[in-house]
Amino acid sequence: MNKSAYPQLRLNLEALEHNIETMAAWCRDRNVLLAPHVKTTMSASVIERQMTAGAVGVTVATVDQVETVLGWGHRDILVANQVVDRLGLTRIKAWLDADPNAIIRIFADSAAGVALAADIFSGDGRPLQVLLDVGTPGGRTGVRDAVAAGALAELVVAAPGLRLVGVAGYEGVVPNSRDVANLAAVDGHCKLVHDIFVEVADLIETDGKIFSMGGSAFPDRVVEFLPTDAEVPGTIRLLRSGCYATHDHGTYAGVTPIPGLIPALTVRAVVVSAPEDGLVVVGAGKRDLPYDAGLPTLLSACTADGAAKAGARATVHTLFDHHAVLLEAQGLGVTDIVELGISHPCSAFDRWPEYLVTDTRDHVADVWHTDFHRGSIADA
Repeated sequence: MNKSAYPQLRLNLEALEHNIETMAAWCRDRNVLLAPHVKTTMSASVIERQMTAGAVGVTVATVDQVETVLGWGHRDILVANQVVDRLGLTRIKAWLDADPNAIIRIFADSAAGVALAADIFSGDGRPLQVLLDVGTPGGRTGVRDAVAAGALAELVVAAPGLRLVGVAGYEGVVPNSRDVANLAAVDGHCKLVHDIFVEVADLIETDGKIFSMGGSAFPDRVVEFLPTDAEVPGTIRLLRSGCYATHDHGTYAGVTPIPGLIPALTVRAVVVSAPEDGLVVVGAGKRDLPYDAGLPTLLSACTADGAAKAGARATVHTLFDHHAVLLEAQGLGVTDIVELGISHPCSAFDRWPEYLVTDTRDHVADVWHTDFHRGSIADA
């Protein structure tokens, strides 16, 4: 039996490697490049496998994550976010000036952000590469229309120390479902980003003009709106998908159009209490399990000695900090071990500084680590 303490985050290595190659092949077949969003795992071992499979760079969400992946040896980094604080921009400038091989790009959607970046990057040193961020009404960041995008593009081009290199959007701001209304919203956003990219292409200051979208839930819709070489010669078509590497048993399992992805991530925990008929309590909760995009699901159960309990059934009903309450429970008792499938891997890894890697026989083969370092108070 496994000797590691419960609960456990477990990653099946065979499924992980299968998913990474599946996504790489999907991108190759559609002539798109992949810079996976590594905020999902923040794990050097996972990212190395993504790069080996053909990823051209990495995407991150924060300046601290830039520092982490630079430390892991990655030099082509896209920050899929606005950086509008002086400390963050100063750190990026220092890294670029110290390493001529490093490429760090950021998003921009405001005149104030452009002005701050120009203030820091004007003068000596390498320019900061900037992508226009295009958003959706009521959504997250990004300019909302072509007029605002054109005006902002001109500001970036005129700003000392900045270089406009492309346009980016994010089609995942709608609920993750494939009903008609959601797909129409996704298509509408993808078309807007496409049209803005074509409109501002002559302002982009590099030969390889970057068109970048998210691509975890709706990559099939994204590729329908890719700019062609006839529209913009030399376009670099870049996806930032991240969740494909582990997939899941919930959110992405329900929407992914990419055939063959396998859920690679589970949490294993112990039944610690059975105080009522049909109700059991498992020793894993909000501190251990993602719950922002659906509750976990019971996949299987076994006795403490490892004997399978084929008739075990239950539904996760409520999560507390360190407990999950399961209702309609059958065939489960105290000391039994349950395997829980998770929904939304982005909210799973950040709960675990280390996790177990399992082989084809479900034996623990290694322990891998995450690094969600958030900087030092002294840095401020």
